[in-house]
Amino acid sequence: MKRNGRKDAAEKTVRCAIYTRKSTEEGLDSDFSTLDAQRESAEAYIASQKGSGWVCLPDRFDDGGFSGGNTDRPALQRLLAEVESGNIDCVVVYKVDRLSRSIVDFGRLLETFDKHDCTFVSVTEHFTTTTPAGRMTLNLMVSFAQYEREMISERTRDKMGAARRRGKWIGGYPVLGYDRDPDGGGIVVNEDEAIQVRATFDLYLEKASLLETVKELRKLGWVNKQFVSKKRGVPRGGKPFTRATLSYLLKNVVYVGRVRFKGEVFDGEQEAIVTDETFANVQEQLRRNTLAGSSLGRNKSNALLKGILRCASCGAGMTPTYTRKGDRKYRYYQCRDTCSTGAIPAGEVERFVEEKIARIGSDQKLQREIVRQLQEQGCDDIDTSILEDFEVLWGSLTPKERVRVVQLLLERVTYDPDEETIALRFRPSGIETLAEEFVE
Repeated sequence: MKRNGRKDAAEKTVRCAIYTRKSTEEGLDSDFSTLDAQRESAEAYIASQKGSGWVCLPDRFDDGGFSGGNTDRPALQRLLAEVESGNIDCVVVYKVDRLSRSIVDFGRLLETFDKHDCTFVSVTEHFTTTTPAGRMTLNLMVSFAQYEREMISERTRDKMGAARRRGKWIGGYPVLGYDRDPDGGGIVVNEDEAIQVRATFDLYLEKASLLETVKELRKLGWVNKQFVSKKRGVPRGGKPFTRATLSYLLKNVVYVGRVRFKGEVFDGEQEAIVTDETFANVQEQLRRNTLAGSSLGRNKSNALLKGILRCASCGAGMTPTYTRKGDRKYRYYQCRDTCSTGAIPAGEVERFVEEKIARIGSDQKLQREIVRQLQEQGCDDIDTSILEDFEVLWGSLTPKERVRVVQLLLERVTYDPDEETIALRFRPSGIETLAEEFVE
């Protein structure tokens, strides 16, 4: 039992929980996996401390196939729940990076352990949190682990970029008309879906309207790609088309045997479904429709951040307004309170937010910040990989649709006049809702 947050001095038993982790699932089904090896080493260490009252708890906390770059791991979450319930006195791991490869996450985990009088030990590196020197060394080790992880990520991105430039399909969700190659390494044509894709391109040329084409597709009962996610085995797609998802399909260069990477287009290895002529005609029609609709504006006030932009100085909302000089109209956001912030140019702050939103799929730092924010808000099941092609989708949206996406994703945008910074706060359900409606 515990008294005032400290164990009774007469109670000498140290209840030890062993945590193990492996980044991939490879070899986990073998008779003696790397998780078993980690546990065996930790059990031997605990046995060596028997004279100090250490005992090994029977519960296993094994995360197989989970990255150490975040804390979204089922066994780790169970471990933390047990620590917070006061059922564990010491967490034992084979190596520090088995617990975490992120210095920020590692610091938070140690804070949780400290708060509940739980120590931490790394067996092979002989580190413990029981001494100041041990804490300092542990932080150094995690810093190196994070550096190693970032270097691996950078090499992986370079490798994937080189593959894209050679026209290879390097993963992601399949699109209507193609399936993953069962032999790996690419995609192959799904003949039944390919017929539907070609008919959709022809139908758009006939209707010359996204909305009218969507209506016709819904009458036919056609939906976008249905598949099971490779990582989690969750059914996705199979939703009726919207203007956004139809636009995304019609602009996808995959259908003419190409791939897109960082704004450039390369010849792909996959077989084309749509002819170059049909694809070019569709792009021209989309361009004409965009030009015709551009005069409609974003909304009545022509303000992207209406209702979500706030002033950091006083906490009040900033409302859209404008002035005219001759024939020119100048738009601003004005703090509703009487603080010193005053008015800021609407174009600059809106451009900053739009650029951030557009990079969601490619900016890993931004993705980590989104995940951190959403986890703080109680949203634990987050899969940002569903937005890996978001930049392409963003480019296909009309100004009015972009307003809706921003309002869907962002709970608040805060402008700090003293630091001249802009902070974005994401909605807990925004990413998942956006993925279902715009990306599937």
